[in-house]
Amino acid sequence: MRNSCILILLFFTYAFLGWCLEVCCKLIEKRKFINRGFLIGPYCPIYGYGVIFMTIILVKYLGDPITLFIMIVLSCSILEYFTSYFLEKIFHTRWWDYSQKRFHINGRICLETMIPFGIFGLLIMYKINPFFFHLYEKIPSSILYTICIILIIIYILDNFVSYKIINDIQKVSKETQKKQILKKDDTERITSLVKKQIEQSKKTFEKRMIHAFPNLQLKKIKDRYKKK
Repeated sequence: MRNSCILILLFFTYAFLGWCLEVCCKLIEKRKFINRGFLIGPYCPIYGYGVIFMTIILVKYLGDPITLFIMIVLSCSILEYFTSYFLEKIFHTRWWDYSQKRFHINGRICLETMIPFGIFGLLIMYKINPFFFHLYEKIPSSILYTICIILIIIYILDNFVSYKIINDIQKVSKETQKKQILKKDDTERITSLVKKQIEQSKKTFEKRMIHAFPNLQLKKIKDRYKKK
């Protein structure tokens, strides 16, 4: 039970650090604060899931840094690819798109992000993870359990609220499509119209979502990559 709670705390730690990384990158690029992430809270779960997977599954490769690097790159890239794929299938929305970058696969992953995954993964496995494990082992069990329960409740509620926000964006998209004469695959136009409509509304959380994902594309777009 205690070990599971430490892993849960580790998940939220890296989800928060991933959010900080995303925010800092956008701060440098856009020179303004953008609350990144699929959820409202200050965390990007994909980073947490990635590190937990590495911590549990890839620990057997710690004695071989080269193999560990390759496995981290592969596992993180697979996670990012299928996260993009399933989010698109569920919400009919593409949340990020690397198709303008070199060496990409269907616009979902690219070499430019895969290599940093491997480098940061090595740093995490050899340096950062041992630090956090040592730190969290000092927390009394009762406090550790309480922290985990509170974080899980907040996380679940955030998922429900964020799901509703995305559904609201989809409703705006459907309403917009009904009013427009669109081509078979008019993704860019429908996305532009929906974003404009949301920007002009008082939908605070919906605005946050489209600001967090500037490359967000509404409507199914898989045909766009079929010939690439």
